[in-house]
Amino acid sequence: MAVVGPKLSSFVACILLLILPSASAWPTSRLPRASFRSPATEALSRPSMRLSKVSQSPFALAAGDSGGGDGINSGSEPSGQGDGDDERPEGGDGVGGPLSGFQRWLSSSEAQDDIKTYTLSLFIALSIRFLLIEPRYIPSLSMYPTFEVGDQLAVEKVTKRVRPQRRGEVVVFNPPAAFREIVSGESADTGDSKKAKEALIKRVVALAGDTVVVKSGILYVNGMPQDEPYTAEKALYDFGPVTVPEGKLLVLGDNRNHSLDGHIWGFLPQENVIGRAVYLYWPPWRLGNENLF
Repeated sequence: MAVVGPKLSSFVACILLLILPSASAWPTSRLPRASFRSPATEALSRPSMRLSKVSQSPFALAAGDSGGGDGINSGSEPSGQGDGDDERPEGGDGVGGPLSGFQRWLSSSEAQDDIKTYTLSLFIALSIRFLLIEPRYIPSLSMYPTFEVGDQLAVEKVTKRVRPQRRGEVVVFNPPAAFREIVSGESADTGDSKKAKEALIKRVVALAGDTVVVKSGILYVNGMPQDEPYTAEKALYDFGPVTVPEGKLLVLGDNRNHSLDGHIWGFLPQENVIGRAVYLYWPPWRLGNENLF
């Protein structure tokens, strides 16, 4: 069963979960308030300019001479009318525009701190993704009932570096050459060559040096019948006896009669193992790690 690489949405979600808690406020929140003041507000904030404007406004003079009006244009208050280009904030382009504001933020010390924070967070997120743990999703039923189509799980990559795999573990791995040859032949008519390169997920049933037999639907390892409560049904095929070579594993799907696995394409090189499935996190009603070890 192929396990498609992480969706873009899942990948972005993992990065955001790590980045957002450490991110600072959006940069424009730090821009000087004066940069966003309108020309009218700027004019009103300068008393000397306000008086000069009133004295020069023909509407204000007319209102003052007649003594009428409702008080809006009386006294020293501005009339609110003018030629529209008397006053502009320093900078020559009104409020300055988002580009100039961003440039001011970029040259600030806060911006340098934010850039460092973002870069460090992204580096940590990618390091976790490529070295420690990654998400995967299930596109088929070859591991049913342990996994169903659409399940999403976490695959850890540390254990394989500190100890060898164990029987009963569920592993994600790059397909061996024998699998690629079989799938490439089957997909020659459809032109679907990607399937031959997709990562797979199966259960380890035998290690190097083990002798394996499948007979009457029962798996025997070194002559001992194996208790496998996680399988969908008994195998309808006979297999073996075979002995697993050094540096190899034998992996089978839990849905024994509907899985393209080791009983068809042979043994899995240990170096092809990407990691070990450790936790099913989606859908939420199937949370847990039952039958994964």
